[in-house]
Amino acid sequence: MSAATSLADLSSRPSRGPSLVTIGVFDGVHLGHQRLLEGLVRRARQSGLRAVVVTFYPHPVLVLQGLHGRYYLTRPREKETLLREQGIDEVHTLAFDDALRRVSAEDFCRQLRQGLGMRELSVGQDFALGHRREGNVRRLRELGRQMDFEVQVNDLVRDGGGKIGSTAIRKALEAGDLPGARRGLGRSHVVAGEVVRGAGRGRQMGFPTANIAVWEQQVIPANGVYASQVWLGETRFRAATNVGRRPHFDGEALTVEPHILDFDRDIYGQWLRVSFEARLRDERKFDSLDALVMQIAADAEASRELSGNLD
Repeated sequence: MSAATSLADLSSRPSRGPSLVTIGVFDGVHLGHQRLLEGLVRRARQSGLRAVVVTFYPHPVLVLQGLHGRYYLTRPREKETLLREQGIDEVHTLAFDDALRRVSAEDFCRQLRQGLGMRELSVGQDFALGHRREGNVRRLRELGRQMDFEVQVNDLVRDGGGKIGSTAIRKALEAGDLPGARRGLGRSHVVAGEVVRGAGRGRQMGFPTANIAVWEQQVIPANGVYASQVWLGETRFRAATNVGRRPHFDGEALTVEPHILDFDRDIYGQWLRVSFEARLRDERKFDSLDALVMQIAADAEASRELSGNLD
C-alpha cells in the first residue's frame, strides 16, 4: 500500500483526467461494498472515465472514539488489493487525523474535484462526509450542482439479517460465527503474517504448528479450533488452526497456530495466509496431555474433510 497522504497533497497533484469517485473506509471490501463498486466501475467503463476510491487510514471510528485493539477486517495492503480486484483504477488513502476530520464537506468535494477531476460521487444511502457528518446526501447534491459533479446514491445491500456492514461481520467473527461472516464478506475470512518461533510444543506432540504474527489490529475469530486453508506463496494446504491462549499450557498470549496437514518444512520467517473455513470446537483445557494429543488428531482429520477440495 502506498503511504497515506493528506487531502491537500491529493488535490495539489496534476489531475490525470476526469473520474468517477467513491469515498469510504471499505474495511473488508464486503458484499455491500462490492455492489457499490460494481456500479461505479460499470459506469466508468461506459463513459471512458477512471474509477477511483478515496479511503482512509486509520479508521475514522478509532480516531474519533479513541478505540484500540483488534478492529480491522483487512490489512491496508489487502484492502487495496481487493479494491483493485473489483476493477478500481486508483486507490487513494488519506491519513485520517484531527485536521482531516475538521474539513467541511464543501472543501472536501472541492479538493476532490480539483485533484481527481471528479465528475461523479457514488455513495450509499447512509453516507455522510465532512466535519460533524454535515455532508449528507442532500448537502452533497447541493454541492454537486455548484461544482458540476453528479451524486449517485446506491441502495443498501441486505441479507436475511439486515444491512450488510463491517460492524455485523466483526461481531460474527468475534462470536466464532464463520457462516455469518461469510454471508457478509462473500468469502472466507483471512488473516496473514510472518511465521515466528513459538515454544515448539506442537512438534514435541507430533503436530507441529506455524505460529503466525498476525497484525495486532486485525480481527481474528473467537478462540477455538478451525478447519482452514493456508497459502504459502501460491501453494495451498489444508490445516487445523488453533486460535487462543493454549490453556492446557497456561498460556497468556493470544496466538494463531495452524497445523498444516501432510507438511513438514521449516518455514520460519515466511509469510503465511490462513483462510478460516469451519469452526470445529471451542478452545479448552484437557485433563491430560494424552487427551490433548487425541483431540488434535481428531481435529486434523475433521479439517481434512471440511477445509475444501484443493484440486
